[in-house]
Amino acid sequence: MESTRDIKGRIKSVTNIQQITKAMKMVAAARLRKAEEKAKGSLPYAEKIGELMRRASSATPDFDSPLLDVRESKKVGYLVICGDKGLAGAYNSNVMKRTIQEISGKDPSTYKLFVCGKQAKKYLNFRGYKTDSYHFGFSDKPQAYNSIELSEQMIQQFSDEEVDEVYIIYTKFYTALRQKVMVSRLLPIEVPKDHEAAAPENIEMEEVQEEEPYIFLPNASEVLSKLLPQYIQVQVYNAMLQSAASELGSRMAAMSAATDNAAEKISELNLTYNKARQAQVTNEISEIVGGAAALE
Repeated sequence: MESTRDIKGRIKSVTNIQQITKAMKMVAAARLRKAEEKAKGSLPYAEKIGELMRRASSATPDFDSPLLDVRESKKVGYLVICGDKGLAGAYNSNVMKRTIQEISGKDPSTYKLFVCGKQAKKYLNFRGYKTDSYHFGFSDKPQAYNSIELSEQMIQQFSDEEVDEVYIIYTKFYTALRQKVMVSRLLPIEVPKDHEAAAPENIEMEEVQEEEPYIFLPNASEVLSKLLPQYIQVQVYNAMLQSAASELGSRMAAMSAATDNAAEKISELNLTYNKARQAQVTNEISEIVGGAAALE
């Protein structure tokens, strides 16, 4: 049995860990609320740009753009949005498992990987996969300019025919305890028709009973040509916000579980310490009694 001194040292170590995990849980919970607010705040803009795209495309049925070009898929690009830090439960591993599932068995010349997040980079490098671009430092606090940079890169890759399709792999946020890894096509753009939702998958557009005609200036074609890159940027930004909320939610849940486990471990160690102390006292009493009997 361990000495009481060793057990007390273990209790102190676990207590310190418990304090750290509890603090991390509180920080993640506070940041999660802000991340949820940002994700919800972006929905009206995404909804409106989707509606404008649908209206403009209806007004210009013959409109053509490189971003709408559907061609034979010889090379596919994957924009993977993962976390920069660990200690977030299964958040990072779930994203990477889905990524490996998408590229497993494919010739490396038939796809490109555009990675966001240090954890994704480490995961892929360790398994021998090559990454074609790498971005980090904003996984849990994405800004609009981060999504602009990424969307411009995806548009450039598609326009230059470096890739024939672009898919985005991210984590959709439902609650702190429930997230789901999603794979959605980013390019080529499929312009929604009628009342289809043009915004990302998590957006539910209100049903429009009667629509008044829009007047586009200078014309619908020019407006639509400006909207298409904006639509890509909105999709990327939405995926980043969803992933940020998912990461923080997973971290909060993981740190909550770690804090509870630490409390259980401390209780077990206290019980072990009491038993060891009791055995030590009993042994000391036995020695005293034995010594007294020997003197008689």
